[in-house]
Amino acid sequence: MGVGGAIGAYSLGVSGLGAAVSVCSLAPSERYCSEQGERHKKITEWAAQLLLLVRRWYPEREIVAVADGGYASLKLLDRCRGLAKPISFVTRLRLDAALYEPAPPRKPGQIGRPRLKKGERLPNLSAVAEDRATTMWRPITVANWYGSKKRTVEVVSGTALWHSTGLPAVPLRWVLIRDPKEEFTTQALLCTDLRAQPGQIISWFVMRWQMEATFQEVRQRLGFETQRHWSERAIRRTAPALLGLVSLVTLFAHRQTARSTATARRAAWYDEPYPTFSDALALVRKELWLQETFCGSPPQDDTVKVPRQLVERLTDAVCYAA
Repeated sequence: MGVGGAIGAYSLGVSGLGAAVSVCSLAPSERYCSEQGERHKKITEWAAQLLLLVRRWYPEREIVAVADGGYASLKLLDRCRGLAKPISFVTRLRLDAALYEPAPPRKPGQIGRPRLKKGERLPNLSAVAEDRATTMWRPITVANWYGSKKRTVEVVSGTALWHSTGLPAVPLRWVLIRDPKEEFTTQALLCTDLRAQPGQIISWFVMRWQMEATFQEVRQRLGFETQRHWSERAIRRTAPALLGLVSLVTLFAHRQTARSTATARRAAWYDEPYPTFSDALALVRKELWLQETFCGSPPQDDTVKVPRQLVERLTDAVCYAA
C-alpha cells in the first residue's frame, strides 16, 4: 500500500487458535516498480509470502487466514492448501464463480496423467440463492456479528471445485448467507477446509472485523501507512514499531481500567459501552503526564492556584486533542 507515493508497508493479520499475529512487509506500488525497472508483485503474492513465513514460525499450529474478496485468488488458495500442514483460508466468493463437481475417478488400470481436472458444471450460487426449490436453508445464530450482538442468519452450504482456465482447481466449501430481515444482500463465503462447519466459517469471517478495526485505528491515530518516509529502512523500522505500540497502549490501558472505575468517554447521542482506542491513548497520555519525571524548580516563587476540577477538565480535553 502506497506511503508517501513511493514505498509502502503491507500488513497481514492471521489468527491461529485464538491468537493473532501481525506481520509486515514492504509493498512497493506499481508506479514505483515501473520507475525502478522492477517487477511489481501483487498483494496476493505478498499475502502468500507472509503466510508461508507464519507457517514456518508456527509449524505445528492450526492457522486460519481470513481476508476480504480481494484475496479470492486460486493461486493463493492452492498454495495455502498445498503445504505439508495446510493453512485454512476463508474469504468471500463471487456469486457467479465457476464451480464444478469433482473430477471423475480414474478407471482401473488407467495410466498417464488424468485428462479431466473437473466434473460437471454446477449452477451459479446466485441461481441457488434465488431458486425457490432450495429448501436446505437453516438458521444459525452468530455471536459478535461485526462487533455487535448476536445475529441470526440463514445459510446453505456445500462443497465444490473452483476452477478457471489456466489456473489450479481448488476444492472448497461454500456458504451462502442471507438475512431473514433483508437488511443485507445475500453473500457467499469460501473455506479451503472442507471439514469446517458453516457456523464456524462465518464466525471466523466476522472475526476479521476486529483486525480491520485495529488497522483502521493505527492508521488514524498513529499515522500507520501515512508516515512521510521515502526510505525502505525507515519504513521497516516504523511500521512494526507502530503495530507494537498499539499492543502496548492497549495492554497498559486495560491494566489501568481494571484498577480504577473510570469509564469511556460517551456522547449524548451515542452510547459506547466499551472504551475505544482513542480512550486508551487518552488514558496513557494522562498517566504519563502525571509522572514528575522532568519536574524541576519553578523559575518564579509565586504560585497560581488552579481548582482541581478545572485542571482535570483541561487535562481530559488535551488528552483527546493531542
